[in-house]
Amino acid sequence: MRKVLLVALAALVAAALALPARAGLSGQARSSAQSKQSTNLQSANGEYVVAYADGASRTAAHAAIKAAGGTILKENARVGVATVKSSNAAFITAAGKQSALAGAARNQPIGKLPSGAGSPRDAVEREGEAQAVARAAATAATTSAGRIPGQEPLADKQWGMRQVDATPSGSYRVDQGRRGVLVGIIDTGIDGGHPDIAPNFSRRLSVNFTTDIPLVDGPCEVPSCVDPPDVDEAGHGTHVAGIVAASLNGLGVAGVAPKVRLVNIRAGQDSGFFFLQPTVDAMVYAGLVGVDVINMSYFTDPWLYNCLDNPADSPEEQAEQRTIRVATQRAINFARSRGVTPVAALGNQNTDLGNPTFDNVSPDFPPGSEKERTVDNSCITVPAETRGVISISALGQSLKKAHYSNYGLEQTDFSAPGGFSRDYFGSEQYLQPETRILSTYPLNVLQADEEVDPDGNPTTPLVVRDCQGGTCAYYRYLQGTSMASPHAAGVAALIVSTHGHRDARHGGLTLSPRAVERVLTRTAKQTPCPSPPVATYPDEDLGPEFDAVCEGTLARNGFYGRGIVNALTAVID
Repeated sequence: MRKVLLVALAALVAAALALPARAGLSGQARSSAQSKQSTNLQSANGEYVVAYADGASRTAAHAAIKAAGGTILKENARVGVATVKSSNAAFITAAGKQSALAGAARNQPIGKLPSGAGSPRDAVEREGEAQAVARAAATAATTSAGRIPGQEPLADKQWGMRQVDATPSGSYRVDQGRRGVLVGIIDTGIDGGHPDIAPNFSRRLSVNFTTDIPLVDGPCEVPSCVDPPDVDEAGHGTHVAGIVAASLNGLGVAGVAPKVRLVNIRAGQDSGFFFLQPTVDAMVYAGLVGVDVINMSYFTDPWLYNCLDNPADSPEEQAEQRTIRVATQRAINFARSRGVTPVAALGNQNTDLGNPTFDNVSPDFPPGSEKERTVDNSCITVPAETRGVISISALGQSLKKAHYSNYGLEQTDFSAPGGFSRDYFGSEQYLQPETRILSTYPLNVLQADEEVDPDGNPTTPLVVRDCQGGTCAYYRYLQGTSMASPHAAGVAALIVSTHGHRDARHGGLTLSPRAVERVLTRTAKQTPCPSPPVATYPDEDLGPEFDAVCEGTLARNGFYGRGIVNALTAVID
């Protein structure tokens, strides 16, 4: 499995960089050791992402980079961000002293998927899969009602689509999305050849901003180590893409907006890590080519919370977090100014993001460098809490907040189905695969994970194969806010399809992000906090630390935001 591979590779990275041991370190001693580790890493890597100061000219910024001991390798002048090479191990400190620079961050994997393949920190997407497999085998039960006439063959397994009314009797009969609407998937890639993806996949506009790193991603699949823009070696991006816009083609599943076009704007490594520069480039690219909606089912690391001046962090670490926040905010601002509506997963730590108190997982790269620190609401997750981003919490089939989903009165904009394997505790539906979200998945990833046999037959009930007319395709059950976000992104795409106007710059349709959010707000199904307002989870594996308090009103609260997104009401608004 990729999770095992990543842990092994991470150990190789640590060994290769001769990083100091972390065992038993805590508090200030850990912080000191972390600073030493950062210096070692900087010396070994020598690349940084630099943000220019507001109002600084390119000439001044270039001179400042040179004065700090750096050489520009790549520049995104539209948002004042550059990748820099330097042999100066104290480059971050030197850059911080330059008035023309806002700050610098190490150009290493600083972000990863909030869960799932390749994420040792948060395995929510695959949580409880062994129990689900065992339970499915023991009960031979299913929540499916059988294939539904007039719908895609696996529509009976797509309860998420029914929850948001993206069905033949719902939004499909009014507006299935238009070809002039583009949804960019900023993720680990898209399998453009998947039979349910191919009809809506824009190969011409798709691009890969990443280069495989053998120590992190394993051996390169192509000589250049730059995968083609229609490849997904992790599976996550393809799963997300199918939720948005799997086609209505008589095979497998269908997405929320089954006739819009999908653009792969890859910014994630095969292993699930994300670099700052590729994510910034991806957001800017979306604005340049006329993408209407971007889905971001990831958050930036190594910091679970990016703070401005946390006393537990060294000056270099503070500068790194500020740079991540500044660079991402500029990229989001640029994308929104070009008509891009950004949608993001809220995260899977079951945390009230309006009142975070503790962080012991940051920085989570390189492995073993995490430390304990106190955090507060001035610290943010990126990009979910970046200004201008629409953030989505995750619900189960019962409409209960999934136990893993982050929440918060200020942070939750809307909610959507994300899967909840521990829903319906005490019933036959508990821990069944069908309580997760079924979507498109690459065959190559299933083969690598041995989830299909040599003849292509699934070896686990978490994988479904559908064959029609000699064509076979594969689908997998996953759960997480990663799955909730694309449901909302699909509804946003339908809003552009229904309410958008001709885009004079790029052709197709366009609608301002403000207008999209207004329609989402008018048409989402307002849902109150539970009564009493504390969500508890009776599952024996979920202790009282999972209890969550919902604050707010019917119009907006911490669990459901302004409501559960709804495709039908969005297109008839």
